[in-house]
Amino acid sequence: MTQDIERVVLAYSGGLDTSVILAWIKQTYACEVITFTADLGQGEDLSGVERRARETGAEKAYVEDLREEFARDFIFPMMRANAVYEGRYLLGTSIARPLIAKRLVEIAKAENAQAIAHGATGKGNDQVRFELAAAALEGGIRIIAPWREWNLRSRTDCIAFARENNIPVTVTVEKPYSCDGNLLHLSFEGGELEDPWAEPGPHTYSLTVPVEQAPDQPEILTIDFEAGDPVAVNGETLTPAGIFEVLNKIGGRHGVGRLDMVESRFVGMKSRGVYETPGGTILHFAHRDLESLTMDRETMRLRDQLIPQYAAMIYNGFWFAPEREALQAFINKSQERVQGTVRIKLYKGAVTILGRKSPVSLYNPDLATFEEDTLYDQADATGFIRLNALRLKAWNVR
Repeated sequence: MTQDIERVVLAYSGGLDTSVILAWIKQTYACEVITFTADLGQGEDLSGVERRARETGAEKAYVEDLREEFARDFIFPMMRANAVYEGRYLLGTSIARPLIAKRLVEIAKAENAQAIAHGATGKGNDQVRFELAAAALEGGIRIIAPWREWNLRSRTDCIAFARENNIPVTVTVEKPYSCDGNLLHLSFEGGELEDPWAEPGPHTYSLTVPVEQAPDQPEILTIDFEAGDPVAVNGETLTPAGIFEVLNKIGGRHGVGRLDMVESRFVGMKSRGVYETPGGTILHFAHRDLESLTMDRETMRLRDQLIPQYAAMIYNGFWFAPEREALQAFINKSQERVQGTVRIKLYKGAVTILGRKSPVSLYNPDLATFEEDTLYDQADATGFIRLNALRLKAWNVR
């Protein structure tokens, strides 16, 4: 039923798909459309988005700078867990969706809207992420997902619809990719990337230089952490968003953070994507290294067992689920002593840790030394080994 929907809040980028969706919703549902555009650090000029939205038929257009909230409340908690999906992907797109969904729901409540809408396709993960987040925050809100409803089946159909409805859009044949960017990463899908054997074209990387063009001299930097979160680069205290802005520039000029992978989508298919995560890659290596100095062995072992599950929760859209929130509480507790400084070398795409220090270090040089010490009786190891060998001997006899 469409007659009970009088107002819709649409996640709007100003590009071809969401411009067409805006007009299509007005025609199909005969309702008001309010647009919401989030600045998550994608580096785009959003100054004309409100005007484009209104020219396409929006009653009102929200354009909000969410960079600090995104870094502080979404990326940082995820990175405390060293979350990596399928051993490689740092979840740049996945972690942005719950914040966008949260603001869609909040705006819908403020504007008395009955539904929210998004431009995610029926094949992808984003539809699941948006809608599961909305369900967790406001179970009764309606969802409009045009790619699952309309009879437009291709970008060509969308271009034709736009022309028929006098919607100004610019599409280039040279860059036929579906792109998503924010403070953490930039992703590319589509075009030649749909062939997993094909090499990515020259337009599939924007944040990072090819390693062949990276400087011939390494760059050394330091990152300071408190409670598992980065707080300063090269001794300069920065905001959460500022950390990524600085490290993306530094990592980008050294070709750090490129990834080409085939991943398993939650909806059941394989997809190939190219990702650039320069600052996030540096932080991931630095944070993991500092944990080696400051984190208890058994706590780390337990946390590491949970990383694949935690990463899957984010990838599959369960950021606001009770299991993710419960696991986050454990992760945050495990990070209380992860503080200190890591010294890093960047060179030709590589991130190399040079040193680490912490005021709460668990490393005791008097215990670890190969020289003579008075703290550790090496004869004690005999009994330790003998006890651990008991079950192995029993198994061998049986």
